[in-house]
Amino acid sequence: MPTQSTDVQSMTNLDGISLVESSSFLSVGAASIATTTGVTASAPEEWDERQLTTQLESLQETLRVENRIKDGAENLLSMDLDDALRGQVQSELNTARKKIEAIRDDIEAYTRALARQRGSPPARRGVLQRGDSLRKVDDFRTALKNATNMVKTLSSLNLKPASGSAPSSPTSIAASLSPPVDESIPTSKAELISRLTTILQTNVRVRYELNINDLLQAVLPCLGDRSTKYCRAMTYRLIRHALIDIETVKKLREHPIDWYIVKSLSRDNKFSVEKEQVIKLIRAIVQIGAEHRTPYHAAVASRVPICEPVIRAFIAVAEHADEPFRQICILTLAEILMIDIDLLARCGGLRVLLHSLAEAPGELTHLLASTFLYIVDLPRTRGYLRPGSDLEIALTGVTDAYGRGLEYSDRVRACTRVVAMMLRTWSGLIYFCMDDMKAIKTVIDTLRIPSLETREIVLDMFFDLLNIKPPDWYQTFIDGRRLTMYRRNPKEKKEPKEPKEPDTAQKQQQSTLKVTDQYIALLIRVFVAAGLLDALSSMCEENIIGTNLSRKATLLMAEVLHMGNKVLSLSAAAKIQMVPRIFALAADYNDGEHRIVGTSALSAIDSFNRNRSKLEPATNVKDSRPRANSEDAVRRGQRQVEQVKIKMGMQMDGEAFRATLLETHVMLTKDHTKWNFDTLLDLIEGPLLNPKRMEEAIKVSRFTRRLTSFFHPFSHRFSDLPRGKGNAKWVKLGCAMLTTLLASPEGVRLLSTEDEFLPQIRASFAQLDPFNGFPPSDPILSKRRIAETLTYGYLEMLGTLSKHKEGIELLEKFKIFTAFYHLSELRSREDLMKLIIENLDYSTDGHPRIVLSKALTSSYKHIRSYATKHLGELVRASPIANSWTLRLLLTQLYDPAVEVRGLAVTFLREACEVNDVLHVVVEMQPMLDHLGDIGHPLLLKFMSTPVGFRYLYSADYIDREMDVWFNTRNVHYVVEIEIFLARAFNFNFNSGERDDDVPVFDGIVPPHFYGVMAKTELGCQVLHQKGHFSEFAQFIKKHGLEQEDPDIILKLKSILWAVGNIGATEGGLPFLEEEEVIPDILNIAEKSQVLSVRGWGRGVAAILRLRPDEYPSFPLRTCFFALGLVSSTPQGAEILEDYGWEATLSPLGLPTGLCIPASIEKFLSIPSWEVTHPKETSMRLKPPMSENEVEVMTAVSNLANTVIANTASRALAKMKGRPEFRRIFSSPQLFYRVLHTISTQKYRLLVRRYIFDLFNVEMDEETMRAFAVCERTLRVDQAPDHTTTSLQRNPSKVISSFGHHSIDSDESAEDEVSEAKGSTRKFNTSRRPVSLKPTKKIVGGFD
Repeated sequence: MPTQSTDVQSMTNLDGISLVESSSFLSVGAASIATTTGVTASAPEEWDERQLTTQLESLQETLRVENRIKDGAENLLSMDLDDALRGQVQSELNTARKKIEAIRDDIEAYTRALARQRGSPPARRGVLQRGDSLRKVDDFRTALKNATNMVKTLSSLNLKPASGSAPSSPTSIAASLSPPVDESIPTSKAELISRLTTILQTNVRVRYELNINDLLQAVLPCLGDRSTKYCRAMTYRLIRHALIDIETVKKLREHPIDWYIVKSLSRDNKFSVEKEQVIKLIRAIVQIGAEHRTPYHAAVASRVPICEPVIRAFIAVAEHADEPFRQICILTLAEILMIDIDLLARCGGLRVLLHSLAEAPGELTHLLASTFLYIVDLPRTRGYLRPGSDLEIALTGVTDAYGRGLEYSDRVRACTRVVAMMLRTWSGLIYFCMDDMKAIKTVIDTLRIPSLETREIVLDMFFDLLNIKPPDWYQTFIDGRRLTMYRRNPKEKKEPKEPKEPDTAQKQQQSTLKVTDQYIALLIRVFVAAGLLDALSSMCEENIIGTNLSRKATLLMAEVLHMGNKVLSLSAAAKIQMVPRIFALAADYNDGEHRIVGTSALSAIDSFNRNRSKLEPATNVKDSRPRANSEDAVRRGQRQVEQVKIKMGMQMDGEAFRATLLETHVMLTKDHTKWNFDTLLDLIEGPLLNPKRMEEAIKVSRFTRRLTSFFHPFSHRFSDLPRGKGNAKWVKLGCAMLTTLLASPEGVRLLSTEDEFLPQIRASFAQLDPFNGFPPSDPILSKRRIAETLTYGYLEMLGTLSKHKEGIELLEKFKIFTAFYHLSELRSREDLMKLIIENLDYSTDGHPRIVLSKALTSSYKHIRSYATKHLGELVRASPIANSWTLRLLLTQLYDPAVEVRGLAVTFLREACEVNDVLHVVVEMQPMLDHLGDIGHPLLLKFMSTPVGFRYLYSADYIDREMDVWFNTRNVHYVVEIEIFLARAFNFNFNSGERDDDVPVFDGIVPPHFYGVMAKTELGCQVLHQKGHFSEFAQFIKKHGLEQEDPDIILKLKSILWAVGNIGATEGGLPFLEEEEVIPDILNIAEKSQVLSVRGWGRGVAAILRLRPDEYPSFPLRTCFFALGLVSSTPQGAEILEDYGWEATLSPLGLPTGLCIPASIEKFLSIPSWEVTHPKETSMRLKPPMSENEVEVMTAVSNLANTVIANTASRALAKMKGRPEFRRIFSSPQLFYRVLHTISTQKYRLLVRRYIFDLFNVEMDEETMRAFAVCERTLRVDQAPDHTTTSLQRNPSKVISSFGHHSIDSDESAEDEVSEAKGSTRKFNTSRRPVSLKPTKKIVGGFD
C-alpha cells in the first residue's frame, strides 16, 4: 500500500529514528519478545541484591521496548489502514498491553524484594511510571560495561546461522509486517543497537573508551540486505555516534563499509530513513575526519577521508531532480569542495555543483556562489575552473530569460540576487571583468532586448548594486507625473509638521563620504565601461511617449550621473556626464523621433536634479551639537507671534478682563468639561501675566482659587482624570498656571501660604514612605494611578517650578526635595524616579542636580542606567561645554554595571567630537584603564589632541598600547572592519540573523591606534622612535605577493590597514614617503594573485576566537581601501595621482578619501590560467575470463552513455533471461567488476538502482569476503608513474576505503574504448589490463 508507506515515512526527522519508525519494529519484534522476555511472577528469596538489581534493569528495558511497540501500534491505527492490516495491528497492540501489565507486576515484585533486603519501605505502584526507566543515568563504569557486553552480544549473534530467511524488502507497511522465518536475530540486533546508541549519546566518555574495531566488526553485518531498513538506519546512526576524532575515522576505513553505503545511497525513496542516516554519517565523516593542513603546509591540499565510490554515489543523489535529500547532498558537496577540490573534480562533482548554481533554490545558490568565489580566490584552486564558461553559469537565469515570459520572473529575480552578491565581492568582480568584461556586458545587453519582460528586475539589480535607496517620490517620477506636484495636498498645507532634528549618524552619513562609496565608484566605472549608459539610452529610444520602464531607465541614468559627480574624480565624472548617445539623439534634427527622445531624457534628468534638493531633507550641519542660533525659521516665527499675543493680552483693560473671566465659566461651575479651555489658556498666558490683573483675579474674583483647587490631589478632580491624548491639555494648563503664578508676587504668596496645592503634593509623597505609618490602600501617586490617570502631570508641574528661582524656594519650603531623596531609595518606584529625572530643570546649581547625582549613584542598576541616558541627553543638547554634566558623566565611567559604563562611554565619545568638550574632558584627567575594550575608543579620542596625548603618554598608556596593537590588536581591527565591510556590502544574505555584539557600521572607518597617533607631532615622534613603521614597510616589501600562507596574509592585511591609517594624516604621510612603501602597495593591488581569502560559516560573535588561519581576509580589498585612506590628504592625493590613481575632491577642492585607478582594466585584470586536470589514479582490473562476462560488462559500461543506455538496458534484461547468463548475474566476482565500473565512471541514480536490482547478489559478510578475494586476485598494479592508492598499500581491504581514492575523470569516460573489443576469443591473464570504461561496442541481436 504505497499511500500508507508514504505516510509513515513522512513522520521521520533529521535527528534519528522517529517514534513511528522505531515502533514499527512491532512487525518483527512482537513474537520474539514473547519468547525472550523471560519474566517471572515473583522474585526468588535466595537472590542477593546484585541479582535483583540486574533482573530489575532487564525488566525495565523490556518494559521500554513494549511501550515503544504499543506507541507505534497506536500511531499506525490512527492512519487509514485496510481491515486486514488494521486487525493485525490491533492484535499486536492488545498483546503489547498485556505484556506491559505483566512486566509492571514483576517490576513491583522485584522492587519489594529489593526494598526488603535494603531495609527500606517498598515503593508504591503509582511511583513506577513508564518513563522512569528511561530517565535513569548510569555511571561511567556501568555504562561502559553495558556497552561492552552489548558489543559482545552482537558479535555472538553474528555467529549464529540464519535459518535461510529471505531478505526483507519493506516497501510498505504491509510488507514490513510480514516477518521472516528467523525473527530473533534481527530483532535482538536492532534492540541492542538502539540501546547501545542511547548509551553513547548519554555517556560521552564511553565513546572514547569503547573499542571501535570491536564495535564495527559487530555492527557491520547489520548493514546487510537481510536486515530491515530500520536496522540499517540505526546501525549507520550508531557508527556516526561512535566517531569522535580522525583516528576513529581511520579505523573505520579499515572495515568494508563502502559498498554498503553505495547501495544505501542507491535505494529509492521508500528507504528514506536509511538514506537519511547514511547521509548524516557521511557529513559526520567530512566534519570529523577531514585532514586540514596547517598554514605552513597550505600548498598541500587538504583531504576528505571518503573514497571515490561513495563520492560518486553521493553525487548521483545530488544531481537527481526528484531526490528529497538533494539539497543537503549539494550542500555537503559544497563543503567537500572547499576542503578537497581535487577529489570532487576527479569524481565529476564540480560540474554538478556548477549546474546546481543555476538551478538550485535561492538560499542554496547564495551558498554555492560563495563557495565558488572562495575557489576563485586562490590560485591553486582557481585552476580547476574553466575561465569564461564555468562560473558564468550563474548568469544563465538572466541570459536565458528571452521568450520565457513573466512566469520566469522569480527565477530571474533569484539569479540577479546571486549576481549582485558576486559583484559585491572582489573575487566575483575581477572574475567577471575577464575577457574585456564579457560577462558583465552580457548582463547589460539584456536591457537592449525590447521584448524581454523581465528587464525591470535587471534594473532593480543595478539599483541594489549601486546602493540606491529609492524614496517615495521615485514612483511619482516613474509614473510620469511632475515632481513639483509631489506631496502637495491640503492636509500638509493645514498641518505643517515641525522639522525633526536628524540624529548624529544621519548627519555624518549625509555630510561625509563612506568607505563603501569607494567600491561603488569602482562599480560605476566598470558598468559605464561595459555600456550601461548606452543600454539605458536604448531603452529610452523604444517609445517616444515613454513608459514606466523607460522612465525607470532614465531614473537609473540620472542616479548614476549624480553618484558619479559625488564619488568619482573630476575627469572621470566629466566623461560620464557627456552621455554621448542622449546628446546625439537630442541634436539629431533630421529625425524628429530621435530628437523627442533625447530632449525628453535630458529634461527628465534635469528635473530630477533640480527637485532632488527640494524633495529630500537636507542636513548640511556637520556638528552634532546644536548651536545657540540654530533655531528653525518656522519656530522662530511662531515664537514671535506668541510674544505679540502676550503683549496684547497684558494691555487688556479691566472690563474686558472681567468679561474674559466670566467667559471661561470657571467661576460659574466646578465641572471642568464646561470650561472654555482655549479662552482659559489664553487668559493664563496673557492678561494674568500682568501683576495687577493677577491680584484682581486672586483677591476680587477668586478666579485663581477656584482654578487651583481643581488641581489639588485630594480633590480627586484632576488626579482622577483618565490618562489619554484628549486630557493631556489639562497638564499643559497646570504647568502654564504655575508659570503665571510665579511671575507675580501675589501668585507666589498664594502658592506659599494660602493654597493647598503644594502641601497636598507633599502629603501625597508622604503616603509612599514606608516609615510613615500605615499607607492608604490607593495612594495618589500609586503605580496604577501614574499609569492610568493624569497624576503623572504633578511631576511635570514640579518640573515647571524647578525652572524658576521662586519655584525652587517653594519646593525647598515644603520639603519636596526631601521626598525626592527618600523616593530614590525605594526599589519599587522607578517609574516616579524616571519622571522626576526627566522633568526637573538642571540649569541652576542646587537640589535638582543633587537629585540627579543621587539617581546616578542609586543602588539599583535600572535607575542608574536611565539617569545616565538622561545625563547624556543633557550633554548632547547643551550648546556649550558644561563642566558639571561632563564631571557627572565621567563619574559614571566607574559604575559597577558594564551597561552603565558603556552608555557613559558612548555619550562621551559623541560629546568629544567637539574640540571644546574634548579639552574640558582631557583637563579633568580621568582614569580609564579599568574600562577595558569599551574604553579604547574614548582613549583614542584623547590621543587625537596634544594635551590628551601627553596625559596618556605620562601614564604609560601609549607604550603599553603600542605593543598590544603591534602584536594582537592589529589583527582584531582587521576582523572588525572586514565584518563591517561584509555587512555594508550585504555579503551575508541571511540578513535576519544579526549579532548584537557587533556594532552597526555607519560607513566611516573605525579609528586606528596608529592613525590617531600620527595626528599629533608627539605621536609621530614616538612612532619613529619605536620603529614600528619600518618593520611594517619591510614586511610589505618581503611578503606583499604571498599566495598561500594564511598567517602571512592576515598579518599583511593588518599592516596595510595600519599603514593606510597612518598615511591618512598629514603627519603620517612622510613615513610612507621615507620608506617608499606606496609603490609596493600599488604593486600588491594590481598584481596579487590572491583576490581574497575569507573564512566560511563563522559566527560574527565568535570571530575573534578563531584560529589565525580561519580569519576572513581581503588583501586586495585592503590595498584598495588603504590607498583610499592615503588619498585623504592633499599631499597623498598628489602622490597617488603620479602613479595613475585619481582622488575624488569636494567642491572646495579638498580630498574626500576616495581614490580609484585611472585605468581600471589593469587594476581588475587577472592572468589567465591553464585548467588543472586531476591525475588519474584509478585501480585497474584483469580482463574477464569468458565471453559472456565481456558482453555483460560491455553493456554495463554502455549504460553510462545516455545515447545508448536504453539499448544496453534492454540487452541486459534479455541476457538475464537466458539460461547461460543466470550464473553470471549471481556471481560475486562479476558483481565486483560492475561495482568497480560504476565507482570509476559517472552513472545516474536510476541507472545505479537498475544495476543493483539486476544482480542476484546479497550484500552481506559472505559477499564482502568474496569482494576481498576479488580485490586481491583481479587487481593489476599501476604503472610506476601513477600515484599509489590505498588499495595497493593495503591489499587486505575490500575496496577503496575512506580517505583513499580510485579516480577516473568522468569527462574522459566516453573517450576510452575497452580493450576487450576486437580481441581474440582466447582469454589469458598475460594480456594487458582491460579498462572497464564506457565502450563503443553495443551488444546487438536483442532489439
